[in-house]
Amino acid sequence: MVRLFLTLSPAISRFNLYPGISILARNNNSLRLQKHHKLKTKTPTFSLISPSSSPNFQRTRFYSTETRISSLPYSENPNFDDNLVVLGIETSCDDTAAAVVRGNGEILSQVISSQAELLVQYGGVAPKQAEEAHSRVIDKVVQDALDKANLTEKDLSAVAVTIGPGLSLCLRVGVRKARRVAGNFSLPIVGVHHMEAHALVARLVEQELSFPFMALLISGGHNLLVLAHKLGQYTQLGTTVDDAIGEAFDKTAKWLGLDMHRSGGPAVEELALEGDAKSVKFNVPMKYHKDCNFSYAGLKTQVRLAIEAKEIDAKCPVSSATNEDRRNRADIAASFQRVAVLHLEEKCERAIDWALELEPSIKHMVISGGVASNKYVRLRLNNIVENKNLKLVCPPPSLCTDNGVMVAWTGLEHFRVGRYDPPPPATEPEDYVYDLRPRWPLGEEYAKGRSEARSMRTARIHPSLTSIIRADSLQQQTQT
Repeated sequence: MVRLFLTLSPAISRFNLYPGISILARNNNSLRLQKHHKLKTKTPTFSLISPSSSPNFQRTRFYSTETRISSLPYSENPNFDDNLVVLGIETSCDDTAAAVVRGNGEILSQVISSQAELLVQYGGVAPKQAEEAHSRVIDKVVQDALDKANLTEKDLSAVAVTIGPGLSLCLRVGVRKARRVAGNFSLPIVGVHHMEAHALVARLVEQELSFPFMALLISGGHNLLVLAHKLGQYTQLGTTVDDAIGEAFDKTAKWLGLDMHRSGGPAVEELALEGDAKSVKFNVPMKYHKDCNFSYAGLKTQVRLAIEAKEIDAKCPVSSATNEDRRNRADIAASFQRVAVLHLEEKCERAIDWALELEPSIKHMVISGGVASNKYVRLRLNNIVENKNLKLVCPPPSLCTDNGVMVAWTGLEHFRVGRYDPPPPATEPEDYVYDLRPRWPLGEEYAKGRSEARSMRTARIHPSLTSIIRADSLQQQTQT
């Protein structure tokens, strides 16, 4: 059941883009996790929010702290053959997504509403316009996900929703919807870390993927190398000091006059097939930094200067370019892609060595996030991983980009071990303060991985997911 979507594409509905696509759905008479029984327990409720020594951290009102639901037994094998059914909602950036996933890994439905037209219009994600677009379609997306799964809210065991990191305005739309569904139907709610969801969806794909494992998470807003010790506990080996690789792909595509309807990554990858990857001499970023951090701001500047030197007019689409102009654009695209990925290769190779020092039993490396859909990226990184005697695990492209399946699955993993909150009130005031975490680290920094080049603003950074869970575990131990 878990591997069903590997042979049958996940059920995806993109409004106005693929109206005729078929939907994978099944009739369901699932039990609801006996949740009423669980919610009556008088032991304290787990909350991802825990006391922090940080003076900049304030407790917000998203999670209840009145009762604790006892943790359920945890198994290293995530593929339980059970009747849990979770709705996942994702609105952290520019895609409005919802999905329904069964506890055994079966994807009952997946719906995504894209903001491609807005991306073209504004040349990227405009937070206010993205929020408005989310608000217009969120009800329909969630309802379609339920309809395509042949379920109603009463059939759900819980609701999972991304609470960070991401754009605050966009996150709010998803959280508000999730709380309304959970409140109206007395469902537990799970707050999900967006980057953890990108990593853990690989456990739905690959049954053999167990902790510990390595993960490279690459997207428009993130470059993250982490060592996953166990559920909710991660060591950050490297991150970006400025721009992420996806941002560099998007800007390169825009400057080359490529079609942005599919985002910049696929457009650059396609044009690069026509070019000479060694024709333009770009320097590999951070070549002499012996850490695992990334930087793409300088490479973006190199690309822009190369485009200016070739007098390429971004206002002239590549489809209208002369043969010579198109060849110049293709050479720049290919050369940029080669160096951008070479930067990933060098940092990943070092990170794997560090990870094996910490966890010698590692057997897998996960590559996920939107940029992981790039075939050239997968090919090059697979060579690195195989040389280290590891196995590469990549979710299918539909599960690499932002989606509701990864949120639902991550919610399931935490739900099983008791990391969820009781149903919120059926009605909440308009000025209710939601717990939104736009800048939320996944794990604690590895000492070797700290970068003096990174000037990280800490005023509004939440404690990492790992530190919150560890603090809660410590608190439980001291109470017993």
